[in-house]
Amino acid sequence: MDTPGDSEIVVIGGGGVGCGVLHSLCQAGKTDVLLLEKNDALASETTSQAAGLVGQVRSSVDRVKLAMWSVKTFSEMEEEPEAKPGWRQVGSLRVALTDERMVEFEQMKTTADEAGLETAFISNDEAKAKWPMFDFSPAKAVLWCPSDGYLQPNDLAMAYAHRARQKGAHLATGVRVEGIRMENGRVTGVDTSQGAIACDTVINAAGAHAWHVAKMAGLELPIFPVRHEYFVSVDAEGMQPELPVMRVPDASLYLRAEINGLLLGGWEPESLSLAPDDFENGQTPPRVEEDWDVMGWFIEQIAPLYGKAADLGVRSIFKGWPTFVPDGKFIIGESSRLKGFVMAGGCNAHGVSGSAGIGRHVVESMLESEPSDYVRSLSPDRFLDSEWNAAEAQAKAKRIYETYYGLRH
Repeated sequence: MDTPGDSEIVVIGGGGVGCGVLHSLCQAGKTDVLLLEKNDALASETTSQAAGLVGQVRSSVDRVKLAMWSVKTFSEMEEEPEAKPGWRQVGSLRVALTDERMVEFEQMKTTADEAGLETAFISNDEAKAKWPMFDFSPAKAVLWCPSDGYLQPNDLAMAYAHRARQKGAHLATGVRVEGIRMENGRVTGVDTSQGAIACDTVINAAGAHAWHVAKMAGLELPIFPVRHEYFVSVDAEGMQPELPVMRVPDASLYLRAEINGLLLGGWEPESLSLAPDDFENGQTPPRVEEDWDVMGWFIEQIAPLYGKAADLGVRSIFKGWPTFVPDGKFIIGESSRLKGFVMAGGCNAHGVSGSAGIGRHVVESMLESEPSDYVRSLSPDRFLDSEWNAAEAQAKAKRIYETYYGLRH
């Protein structure tokens, strides 16, 4: 890793989002950039616990296009000879178990059509041909997206970093940011565990520590870590890496093959969250203990489609603290309160899958004279210009997690 030095832009955070923002900046011609990561390795905190699913079917055209940009980026990176993100474009199945969900799928397909994303409703028999060990007879509808897939989060971060270095960017690990330097209403640098670094722009991509970094800049933002878990089973008959990703929103579940096992996770109806000041800047967030009751609930939910789920042995449980925001939208862009301080946080569990699109939006917010209405709607000023109560904001952020697959109409 590089020795940190003065730079035009400093990116704080070396997870999927920070590395994605770094990559996007370099692609846009901004190469005097330094990324700082407090841990000794990139992608070693929340990103390392991500499941790596990449889905493009969303409820708004803007969100679909963001996901499509990420997929385009991942596909191009995978075709290059070095530093591949482990991208497998295996497609995805979205399974409706209720009439209400079927109506939502029809609306989502209309949105996908408007965005130019290829999707199609397929029969239960066609779905079974793609996942032979599953019983699709309870399904009311199955929506297929052939360009979806999954990747390896750590590989993605390393691929971003490799390409950014080739453009001239620098990355330094084991460097903790301890303060934001400001003068006359704008950023002038950062104080770190290895000394002061001058810069014109700071980009806060610090994940579970994004609240702490914003606080250093005098900005109070509602960014709340919420527990998320999934497990990977021991080897199971028929599981192989080319199976499509599957989402069963009525059961609050997602799944895919992981080598020869089943990766199964979901969105708990009663989540656990942290107040951002429950841990200090630079301190690793509290350890997430394995919750076997939640793993059992996941298995119960999938049993109607996969009767053998109860017989699966668990190889490993992955868990982390992705951050959620009370309105469920990213926090992206410069604050009018402090020039040169740019947010790239509150990713609502889209940090890895949406990292390329988030990076693109950050670049748009910084370099375009007229950012899109959508990007402007993500500004941190929406929280800084209004009053909000921390307890209520945390409850709303938890609710965003708990209803992640909730009906949107």
